Amino acid sequence: MARHLITLAAVGFMLIGCVSREKYEAIKMEKEALAEQLGKAQAAESGARAAADAWKNQLDALLAQGGDLSKINANLNEQISTLRGDLGSMQAKYEELLNRPTAMLTMSPELKTALSEFAKQNPDLVEFDEARGILKFKSDVTFAKGSAEVTPQAKQAIATFARILNSPVAKDYEFMVAGHTDSTPVSNPATIAAGHKNNWFLSAHRAISVGQELMSQSVSQRRLGVAGYGDQRPIASNGTSAGQARNRRVEVAILPTTYRGPSMAGGQDVLTVPGPRTTNRVVAPKGPELNKDTAVSPGQPLLNK
Repeated sequence: MARHLITLAAVGFMLIGCVSREKYEAIKMEKEALAEQLGKAQAAESGARAAADAWKNQLDALLAQGGDLSKINANLNEQISTLRGDLGSMQAKYEELLNRPTAMLTMSPELKTALSEFAKQNPDLVEFDEARGILKFKSDVTFAKGSAEVTPQAKQAIATFARILNSPVAKDYEFMVAGHTDSTPVSNPATIAAGHKNNWFLSAHRAISVGQELMSQSVSQRRLGVAGYGDQRPIASNGTSAGQARNRRVEVAILPTTYRGPSMAGGQDVLTVPGPRTTNRVVAPKGPELNKDTAVSPGQPLLNK
């Protein structure tokens, strides 16, 4: 009996041991499967985290760049505001100079009357600024578009103007001829081919052309200076056609003479630039603000037609 019980116990122990091992193996396999899934999940999570970090870095960079751009924009706006203030100040000073009646303090009543009458007789062609002692030739009548060749109508008027300048009432004065344009860039190939490469050249050539017409009418070259300002000295807004027309002009400033050389009696002078192909300049008589140098094309007559 005892032996039988021992045998049953041994068999039971063996059965219990077999069941436990099977469960162990099953649990082990399940654990390994879970471990594999956990590894995959961790890898996926790591990849997602890396992607999230990459996106975050890009977003931070964009935000930082946006902040820098805002600072740059604010800085530029500040600079623009400062430049506008400077421009306004410069414009005010320029307007003050333009409106300063220096020439009229010494202009004789006879000369003033003669120039005023001349302007009244040619209202479509000229204006006389009595306060500044400046006669303005309107370019749209004085020249063809894009040209520096004086029109026949303007030549007749300039001949009359020259008689005034050669008369006794103007004997103590010299004359600065200054060309001006509007702000429209020179683009016509024919205009450029004629030597008027830009507004600066065109304004200078037109001033020279008027100067030559005056000399052809016996106004002494010693009494004349020429300058070209291009579009840099507008007297009206270039935003309208009427303003542009006013800006296209040739001004003749009547200045008290500073010349102390030989007699400036009338004589036909030839205004040319001789010599090798080097830069030459026509120097204006010394006087108020309109006295400037103007460069011309070397080795050729100043009037480039």
